[in-house]
Amino acid sequence: MLKAGLKYRRYTSKLSLKRRAYALPSSFKALESHPKSKQKTVEMMVREAQSDSHGEAFSDRREDVPKVVKKAFRVRKSAEKVKVEFCSQMETTLREANENLVVASVNAHMMTEAVERVSVHLSYLAEHDLLTGLPNRSLFTDRLLQSILLAKRPGSKLALMFLDIDHFKHINDSMGHAIGDQLLQSVAKRLQANIRTSDTVSRHGGDEFVVLLPEIGDEQSVTHFAEKLIHSVGEPHVISGHELRVTLSIGISMYPDDGADADALMRNADMAMYQAKRSGRNSYEIYTPSMNPSSTSIMRKSAELALKRALEQGEFILHYQPTLHLETGVITGAEVLLRWERSDRELSLPAQFLAVAESCGLILPIGQWVIREACRQAQVWLQAGLKLSRIAVNVSAVEFSDQNFLAGVRAILDDTGLPPQYLQIEMSENGLSRDSHHALPALHALKNLGVQIAVDNFGTGYTSLSFLREFPIGTVKIDKSFVHNIEAKSGKAVASALMAMARGFNHKIVAEGIETKTQHTFFKDHHCAEGQGYYLGRPMATAAFTALASKRNYS
Repeated sequence: MLKAGLKYRRYTSKLSLKRRAYALPSSFKALESHPKSKQKTVEMMVREAQSDSHGEAFSDRREDVPKVVKKAFRVRKSAEKVKVEFCSQMETTLREANENLVVASVNAHMMTEAVERVSVHLSYLAEHDLLTGLPNRSLFTDRLLQSILLAKRPGSKLALMFLDIDHFKHINDSMGHAIGDQLLQSVAKRLQANIRTSDTVSRHGGDEFVVLLPEIGDEQSVTHFAEKLIHSVGEPHVISGHELRVTLSIGISMYPDDGADADALMRNADMAMYQAKRSGRNSYEIYTPSMNPSSTSIMRKSAELALKRALEQGEFILHYQPTLHLETGVITGAEVLLRWERSDRELSLPAQFLAVAESCGLILPIGQWVIREACRQAQVWLQAGLKLSRIAVNVSAVEFSDQNFLAGVRAILDDTGLPPQYLQIEMSENGLSRDSHHALPALHALKNLGVQIAVDNFGTGYTSLSFLREFPIGTVKIDKSFVHNIEAKSGKAVASALMAMARGFNHKIVAEGIETKTQHTFFKDHHCAEGQGYYLGRPMATAAFTALASKRNYS
């Protein structure tokens, strides 16, 4: 019975302790939620523990309860402080990581865009000419190949034009490469402005350009383009205060007629371009099989033999184009034009054979024959009482540079009896500029002989002002390109400026190539003394000119 009583007391004591142990956490929470009554609550807990009838074991340790509670609060507070610090550090770390990620993303995006820009720029440089910005050979070839594939459809054609700036080397040598580069840029802009959006113009290298015309109709459409480009590029280029004029030589080939692939088209257009240069420049030529080197050499040899025969057998004849006084209509003179009258009575123009004559040396005897025949005929007219002030003979640079030219002119005048003042020697600006050191003393010798001197195609050269100032010139013949362009926006101003410049040096002015009433009226109203052209009179045979001059000029 005693043992059972002891067990019960121990059991109830343990049970009381457990109840208080379970109560401690709830008490702690209560204390947290009511911090102001924290001390009061602790004291009540202590009193309860002391008043518990079964709390003898707990009463023995009542002094430790406040310490335990305070320690628990300190631990709890430390835990919360650690938690706050940890959360703050985590928040800072996450924020910094997020900011770094954003910065990295922005940098990556910027680097990607920069790489793309560089890639695009490098791609552009690989396909375009650095000076003019035009497509280069590589890009042009790709477009040509694509156009050929499209042109394989029935009835479809394309044209290729090979362009070269005439006498461009002279500009580079005399004015410097900087001026030359600016001129190339100006020419490139003119070419681009005069083609269709489907066309491509490319700088092939140096002063050469190539134009691709896909989906072209016929040869007439192509030649229209060629004339348009020649006219546009021929307008004045103002470069660093200099007014420059250049001309183009253009060769044309067409697919599929003149070549089945890109190489053949390029090669044939190039040959046609050189043919245009041989024919006098500032023009275009359409490729023909006769332009091939093998065919050309055979044809050239045949042409040389034919020219020799023509000279020996008297197949050359002269036609005369009248020069008129614009105010009175009186014929003041005649320009001599060479014709080759073949056995079939067909007349060949100089452009068809003079290049061959120059290359084989026949131009010298042919030129001497022309001067002699012109002087002979002029003397006949003078003796018949026909009043003419001069007969004009155009002389090439090859003839003029010959050391025997002056002696030959003097001998012809003596033989024909023509007074020297009735003979006028005409040369182009470009012809004289080839060797100005030789030309200047030769011109002075001609002037001292009494021969008149005229500059033909005035305004198309590079140093018009220096020509007027330095050379012993009596007559200036304004090039027909300026005459034809007076209806354009700046045409009248350019023509007026050229006339004013010539008058400033007391030169006689002749307007070449007058073909309309408007052109005739303009130059007459602007006091241009003389003119010539189809509107005033076409080139004609001796008998026809004699009849016209006799009618117009009264004895």
